[in-house]
Amino acid sequence: MDLVLLWVFLPLVTVAWGQYGDYYYGPYNYGDNDEWVNVYRQGFNFQCPHGQVIVAVRSVFSKKEGSDRLWNYACMPAAQSLGEPTECWWEEINRAGTEWYQTCSNNGLVAGFQSQYFPSVLDREWQFYCCRYSRRCPYSCWLTTEHPGHYGEDMDMMMYTYDHYIRGATTTFSAVDR
Repeated sequence: MDLVLLWVFLPLVTVAWGQYGDYYYGPYNYGDNDEWVNVYRQGFNFQCPHGQVIVAVRSVFSKKEGSDRLWNYACMPAAQSLGEPTECWWEEINRAGTEWYQTCSNNGLVAGFQSQYFPSVLDREWQFYCCRYSRRCPYSCWLTTEHPGHYGEDMDMMMYTYDHYIRGATTTFSAVDR
């Protein structure tokens, strides 16, 4: 009898465990520690696979390498409650050497980045790859406090649950610090 109950309840436990995955992200796989999406002073283009969004950002700074940063990202599938992606697009470019603040338009979520380094200003320009989903994303947005407190600090920012998404970013720029 116990074996019969095990065979009846095992599929239910498997289903419940699969649903648990909708609410918590496991460990992020950035690849090897030496894997970055860019090299110093070079451009890059990073896009999550279709139906996934950026959930983690890691960056290290080097003044010696032109006051530039190495970048790495992790993607995870968007929560099933958001439905399927209906459209994706590249937002306007945020120019190098300026302060900027941008969120994905049209209720989009960040699913990629494109960046180019400019040695004349020792800064990068950025463009976000955004995707909108068939069901509306909650709008209770705020700027996270998970960012470097000083321009030269390393960064490792993670979204821990499906109810948090990256919708945009802001930057500061100092002509003195570059």
